[in-house]
Amino acid sequence: MTAYRAPARTPAWRTVNIGPIERAGRIVLGIAAIVVGAVLVTSAGSALAVVLEVLLVAAGLDLAVTGALGHCPLYARLGRAARQAGVRR
Repeated sequence: MTAYRAPARTPAWRTVNIGPIERAGRIVLGIAAIVVGAVLVTSAGSALAVVLEVLLVAAGLDLAVTGALGHCPLYARLGRAARQAGVRR
């Protein structure tokens, strides 16, 4: 007799809730924001400018990572799922 195994659940962060077009856009915009923020930080004149440019780099990292993983925690909290191919809403 074998022991009962509960069905394995996929962790929430492993579910894909971003469509392929949005994923590509997030990756492209995220990388662009990282590069622009890094370039601007090198020539920043004031402390406020440095803070804003570091925030731009952080936002770019967030976009790039969520695009690469295909999972957005905010979308998960809001209950949004990616549109599947061939399914109209």
